[in-house]
Amino acid sequence: MSQIHTLTMPKWGLSMTEGRVDAWLKEEGQAITKGDEVMDVETDKISSSVEAPFSGILRRQIARQDETLAVGALLGIVVDGEASDAEIDALIEQFQSSFVPGDAADEDSGPKPQKVELDGRVIRFFERGEGGTPLLLVHGFGGDLNNWLFNHQALAAGRRVIALDLPGHGESAKTLQRGDLDELSGVVLALLDHLDINAVHLVGHSMGGAVSLNAARLMPQRVRSLTLIGSAGLGAQINGSYLKGFVEAANRNALKPQLVQLFSNAELVNRQMLDDMLKYKRLEGVDAALLQLSATLFADGRQQVDLREVVQAGHVPTLVIWGSDDAIIPAAHSDGLSAQVQVLPGQGHMVQMEAAEQVNQLILGFIEQH
Repeated sequence: MSQIHTLTMPKWGLSMTEGRVDAWLKEEGQAITKGDEVMDVETDKISSSVEAPFSGILRRQIARQDETLAVGALLGIVVDGEASDAEIDALIEQFQSSFVPGDAADEDSGPKPQKVELDGRVIRFFERGEGGTPLLLVHGFGGDLNNWLFNHQALAAGRRVIALDLPGHGESAKTLQRGDLDELSGVVLALLDHLDINAVHLVGHSMGGAVSLNAARLMPQRVRSLTLIGSAGLGAQINGSYLKGFVEAANRNALKPQLVQLFSNAELVNRQMLDDMLKYKRLEGVDAALLQLSATLFADGRQQVDLREVVQAGHVPTLVIWGSDDAIIPAAHSDGLSAQVQVLPGQGHMVQMEAAEQVNQLILGFIEQH
C-alpha cells in the first residue's frame, strides 16, 4: 500500500514562525530514509537541516531556493510505494488551498511556556509530550530552555519532556541566594515536586550537567538515568577566559568571539543570536547572577566541584556525550568514567544543537533501556 507524505516546514523553538530555504540536499527521484537531511533552512535564530520523518522517494520539490515559508508550509512530497502524478497533483492542490499560515499568537500553535513560583521565585518551564518516565532538560551557563530547540520535539515523541530556565537565566527570576549547585539542583527538584514527578530522566548540558549530577547526588532514588552533554562537574579544567569574556561582554563585538567558541561552525553565531544574547545580558539582575555563579562554581578559571563519584558509584545509569573539539570543557573529562561514553568527532560544546539528530538518537536509545 502506497503512502504520499507531505514534507512541511518544521517548528524549531517557541518563536519560530517561518524559515528560508537555503538549499535542497536531495534531488527529485532520489530515495530518502527516515532521518535523512533533506534541505537546509535558515531561521532568525539559527541554520539547520530539515530531517525526513519518513522514508520513500522524493517525488516533488515544492519549495524553491531562497523562498521564505511559514511553519507548516509544504516543502516537498515523498512517496512510499507507487503514486501517479495526478494523485500527487491533487494532494498538492488540496494542501495549498487549505493551508493557513499560523500566527505566533495562535492558541493552537502548540504548548506554551509556563511560569510557576517555587520557594518565592518565579521559574519558567516548557513541556510537551506524554507517557513514559518524564525527561527533564537542564541548560548550561548563560543558556535557557531554547538551547534544546532541536531536541525537545524529537525526545517528546513518546514521553513527557520538560525544559526549564534555571534561576538567573531566560525568563526565570534573576536573584540567586548562594549561587551554588545545591541551590540550582534544589530548583530542579522543586519543579519536579510541583509537577508531581517522582522519577525522572535528567539530561544536562555543561553547567546543567553538574546541576543534574548534583540532583542525582541529593536524590538518587528520583533519578532514573543521567545524560551529561559536555558536562561540568567531571574535572577541574574549564575555559576561564571564555567565562570571563562572556560575563563581561556588553556589545556585539565583545560577545561574538566568545559565542564562536561554543560551536564547531562559527557561521551559526549570526546577528540574531548575538542580539538575543545581549538582550538577555542587559536584563536587570543578569550580570549579578552570572558573576555570582561564575565566582562560586568556576573561581579562578577552575571548576570548584568534582562530582565524578556520582557516576563512579554506579547508582544512576549514565550516558556521557561530548564533542571531540569542545573548546569550553575538554572531552578528556569523559575518560575513565563508569558510563556509556560517546565522543562525537569534530563537534564543539553545543553538540545538542549542531549534531541534534545524533544526540537525540543516543538519548532515546539510552533512556529506553532504563
